[in-house]
Amino acid sequence: MSRIKALPHKALRRLVWPMRLTRAGMVAERITRGFWPVWTILFALIAALAFGLHESLPIEAVWSGGVLSICGLAWALVRGVVRFRWPSREEALERLDRTLPGRPIAALSDAQALGGEDAGSAYVWRRHVDRMADRAMEARAPAPDLRVARFDRFALRYAALSAFALALIFGSLWRVTDVPGLVTGGGNAAAAGTGPTWEAWAEPPTYTGLPSLYLNAVEANALTLPEGSRITLRLYGEPDTLSVEETVSGRPPLQPDAPAAPVDTAAMRAIEFEAIRSGRLAITGEGGRSWQLTIQPDTPPEVQFAGEVMREADGRMSQPFSARDDHGVEAGRAVITLDLDAADRRYGLATAPEPRDPLVFDLPMPITGSRADFTEALVEDASKHAWAHLPVRMQLEVTDGRGQTGLSEPMALDLPARRFFDPVAAAVIELRRDLLWTRDNGRRVSQVLHALTHRPEGLLRNERAYLMLRVAMRRLDAALAQGPLSSEMRDELAEAFWEIATLIEDGGLADALERMRQAQERLSEAIRNGATPEEIQKLMDELRQATDDYIRQLAENMERRGADEPNQQADGGQTITGDQLQQMMDEIQRLMEEGRMAEAQELLDQLSRMMENLRVTEGQSGEGQRGPGGQAMEDLRQTLREQQQLSDEAFRELQRQFGQQGQGDGQQEGEQGQQGQQQGQQGEGANPDGMRPGEGRMPGNLADRQQSLRDMLRQQEGGLPGAPSDERDAARRSLGEAGEAMEGAEEALRRGDLPDALDRQAEAIENLREGMRSLGEALAQNMPNQPGNQGEAFGQDSPESARDPLGRTTGQNGRIGTDENLLQGPDVYRRARDILDEIRRRSGEQTRPSEELDYLRRLLDRF
Repeated sequence: MSRIKALPHKALRRLVWPMRLTRAGMVAERITRGFWPVWTILFALIAALAFGLHESLPIEAVWSGGVLSICGLAWALVRGVVRFRWPSREEALERLDRTLPGRPIAALSDAQALGGEDAGSAYVWRRHVDRMADRAMEARAPAPDLRVARFDRFALRYAALSAFALALIFGSLWRVTDVPGLVTGGGNAAAAGTGPTWEAWAEPPTYTGLPSLYLNAVEANALTLPEGSRITLRLYGEPDTLSVEETVSGRPPLQPDAPAAPVDTAAMRAIEFEAIRSGRLAITGEGGRSWQLTIQPDTPPEVQFAGEVMREADGRMSQPFSARDDHGVEAGRAVITLDLDAADRRYGLATAPEPRDPLVFDLPMPITGSRADFTEALVEDASKHAWAHLPVRMQLEVTDGRGQTGLSEPMALDLPARRFFDPVAAAVIELRRDLLWTRDNGRRVSQVLHALTHRPEGLLRNERAYLMLRVAMRRLDAALAQGPLSSEMRDELAEAFWEIATLIEDGGLADALERMRQAQERLSEAIRNGATPEEIQKLMDELRQATDDYIRQLAENMERRGADEPNQQADGGQTITGDQLQQMMDEIQRLMEEGRMAEAQELLDQLSRMMENLRVTEGQSGEGQRGPGGQAMEDLRQTLREQQQLSDEAFRELQRQFGQQGQGDGQQEGEQGQQGQQQGQQGEGANPDGMRPGEGRMPGNLADRQQSLRDMLRQQEGGLPGAPSDERDAARRSLGEAGEAMEGAEEALRRGDLPDALDRQAEAIENLREGMRSLGEALAQNMPNQPGNQGEAFGQDSPESARDPLGRTTGQNGRIGTDENLLQGPDVYRRARDILDEIRRRSGEQTRPSEELDYLRRLLDRF
């Protein structure tokens, strides 16, 4: 108080309201911290009563809970009152002062200790007090801190508040009025004066979404309720004054419950039952009523197929279906079982299959809207399942909220899955199916794998797929040698077969020409096998992309011979324009869509021959191949050949360890005779570069030869030709990774771990091929400026020097463009319309440069 009196009158007048608000906030803080247990207990108690907890518990438990609640409230009140202390004005002023910089309020109440008699010193002190007074007048009341988390570490107040909020929404506060009747034993003057009363509710099942009915407020005597509605009755008064009669539950006539209190006092009886059939409900006695209830039966849901099953190009199946229910379908599923009688029991399917659980897919339900009647489509991919492409029976099953089930008629079909058009990929998938059919097919699968990899030349064009297939075959043989095949090993091998088949089918070939040939072969296979329009469209898109890649590489004339690229020499001088190529592909697709497969196949063969004879010249003297770039590529190819040969010998050594000479690749390490010839043929098959076993071999065991290869690669990696570029850096990284893989293979060979060595050698081969591709791209960037290199498709003196591999004129005398008349041919109007459509299409691509877009818009404005 003394500090307040010492403040200047002007400052004190300006601080009145900030100080009052600060004091009020402190009062709120202390009330909140002192009495939070009081309203926490009140909220929890009201929530329990509103939810009717006292009606379901024994009377003893209710009394015990009431006593504990009252004791808790008393303790909380006493605790709050004891701890509460009204904040003084000094405390409010102190808190307000802490919010200001420099504590100006405290400075205003201070007095000058020294120099009071000195005029200069007194003047300085007055100026200081004036500044503090001005700063104090800027005071604002701080916000009260109502957080009590450090006192309520278990967040009991939030739990009680949430229960209270839920009670307001879903409970009934009127149930709190039942408490006085429980406390007084059920009798009171008001009840005695008014006589017996009753309450009744009808609650439909929650899945119907219908509201509950308070029968006291319903004036009609006839009601319609859904089946399963719950009837709740509460009778207040003497046990013999009110009774219930009903014929809707299917139970014997109800007998009044035994009174919970003496006969001379009023009692509350609760009766609940479920209405399952139409009938009468009546409350007899003084003030009673009766209703005629009509129960609507809950019909089971229905589901049926809404069309034929469709297969997407990637193998996913799409099965439309429709479902309906009077109150909505809750869930559904499709159960697929094997139709063993319809299966073609030959080859790998001749033996009895292993038991397998039905294939179950959850049916999609509408996210929004009603589920009473809807149509959806089941879209799933069963390509990896053991029953893919086998006869199965599919049956749809849906359930409603009451638990009733509806079934569709079973439908027989071949389980849709991805189709493989490459013959080798299809064979691997068939072996995978046989292995999943039963593990007893393990030895048969091993025999077929040995035959498949015996002479892979011309059959397995993907080196990585060939190595992966041999590793899988080795793992299968090792597992069979140890005894029956385990389910874990079967699943691992099945996954490996799937990866191998997809690698063979989808490519992974670095050779654009091979990709184009493979796409043509797959399209021909699809034509012969009657593929769907979606599959044909997907294969046509792949053929277009592969052809575009091949033409682009021809135009660039990059040096990619040897391990990755074939040597294509000009043959016949045939040229084809881009428009003719596009028209031919469009014609192939049109013929296939019209079902004229024979004509489409003939035109596809013609396209294949034309692409084989595209014009390309490598240079006149081949000097580029003898340059630094060509020598580096040749050295890397030689390293790749040596690594492939070393990997073959490591695999044969592994076969000898398992005692399988003559069963793996049909080879033995003989010196003479037919077996030696077979060994040479297998070596050529495993090496696409034509390297025969024995060529380029280095002395020493396998580990020493692997170390020599690694040292050789390091020397080649340090002398990569060409200017620094991203492609050259990528080549260096790939070769470095290949060296690390070789080092790991060497360590595995020295410790005798041939399986690990084979894996690391396969990794080294893949990295070597990737490094050679990147190096070829780096060298191709400098080739157009080097005479005699492959980048010059045609010499300057050649009459064809102004044309690209598609026969198009590229311009003369350094001009960009051509003097060729674009609008030529019999259908000039169609050609003009095509050109105009192309200009419009390109002008709509916002990713093009702004200069090009401006030029295209000017063309559109002109024409």
